[in-house]
Amino acid sequence: MIIKFLIGLVVLAGSLLLDSCVRPRLNWSGRLFLRSFAGMWLHSLLLTAVFGLMLAICGNLWVSALLALGLMALFMMVSNAKRAMLGEPLVFSDLALIGAIFKHPQFYLSALTKSQKALLVIAAAVVPGVLWSLFVPSLRLHMAGFALFAAGGLLIKLSLLLPPWVHLGRVPDVEGDVARHGLLATLVLHRTRWRETRDPLPASAVQTLPHPQELAVVIQCESFADPVEVFGDPALSLQGLEAARAQAWQWGDLLVSGFGAYTMRTEYGVLFGRSEEELGFRRFDPYLTALGEGSYALPSRLMAAGWRSLFVHPHDMRFYNREQIMRAGGFAELVGEDRFAPPAPDEGRYVTDKEMAYEILDMAGKADVPTLIYAVTIENHGPWEPTASAGNLTDGYMRLVRNSDAMLVTLRDELAKLKRPATLAFFGDHRPSIPGVSMPGVARHTPYVILRSDAEGQIVRGEGQRIDLTPAELHHTLLALLSGPAA
Repeated sequence: MIIKFLIGLVVLAGSLLLDSCVRPRLNWSGRLFLRSFAGMWLHSLLLTAVFGLMLAICGNLWVSALLALGLMALFMMVSNAKRAMLGEPLVFSDLALIGAIFKHPQFYLSALTKSQKALLVIAAAVVPGVLWSLFVPSLRLHMAGFALFAAGGLLIKLSLLLPPWVHLGRVPDVEGDVARHGLLATLVLHRTRWRETRDPLPASAVQTLPHPQELAVVIQCESFADPVEVFGDPALSLQGLEAARAQAWQWGDLLVSGFGAYTMRTEYGVLFGRSEEELGFRRFDPYLTALGEGSYALPSRLMAAGWRSLFVHPHDMRFYNREQIMRAGGFAELVGEDRFAPPAPDEGRYVTDKEMAYEILDMAGKADVPTLIYAVTIENHGPWEPTASAGNLTDGYMRLVRNSDAMLVTLRDELAKLKRPATLAFFGDHRPSIPGVSMPGVARHTPYVILRSDAEGQIVRGEGQRIDLTPAELHHTLLALLSGPAA
């Protein structure tokens, strides 16, 4: 019994030590503990439940202890790697993407170093074998593990109903809560607050009839940012972007919240128009709850006025559950990866922006009713590997972002040739995360431009104002343009 008690203490002490390595941390000079007692209580209960689950599975005290500590070490490593690359520690909604990691590993494993990837590969190969070889068929230990698992879970639920825990984590402040309470406690608190959030009341539809030939093309461009601002070099200016700003109905900075990832946060804001303040804890991954908010989507609100909407993305539509979310949001047609030919060996990993432009223009030319085309590009997705013509990561990024810039020019010119009232909105979903070059900081904005042309294909400049917007504000700007008189 003494040995079992000591093992439990070692697990808790070791896990708390690992948690103290998770960034950010408060600088509490002279204090023994780096986290709050309330946070350490939740942490201890969660580790007890995890230890109990491992024991219920394998029946081996030592193996269960090592697995519980190993899992905590993994959370610490992943959270610190994520914060270094994306400027944010692990959040509760990240756990919902575990399945996506196995389906699309290239999107996530690029955040880890080679040594960290090697450790994950070794662990994936070794852990199942270790569990099998050290399995102990002891009913007493298996039942004890199940009891610990159940007791830990029950005590967490009870604690969250009582002071002080019922008052903690009421504001979605990841950095502050991890620093104060620790990583695991913050995950528990924020997931609880997220589950308490309810769907909003349905949004109203737009009734104003558009011009019968009106077109609207919205381009959400992967990792598109102004290189002059990102790298501080005026020589890297994008000619297409500068020309579009000069001709724009409106342009400015898009004040995105993510850095280097979290496309769905920007995408949700532009499509659904609900601000992060309105979302609360749903802001971390709005697509987890977007099915209950379909009436807020731009296509849904425009549908009653006669608009037909298409969603274009050359990727698996099941990613982020877009297949269901976009249909619930009013899109009449989803155009996915099966519409595009695979990129040539010298074109990179993903469907090019040039091919995207051709497909979008083909759909626009065939449209016989007021049509909204919302397209999500993917060519400029990192990591940006050096090539023979691009000697480093920055050069690799510049090669692809210039392709995106060329797409902007092509769409501007070719939409005008259709001689139909048209609105083109073009924006970046987030800045690139390039180790040692483009790192998370205070500045996270990307550019956006809105171009409009009339039925003769002439650019309508409007006031050409620079107005900085959040993604949700860009949604409402587009909604006002598309529900008003045609250009």
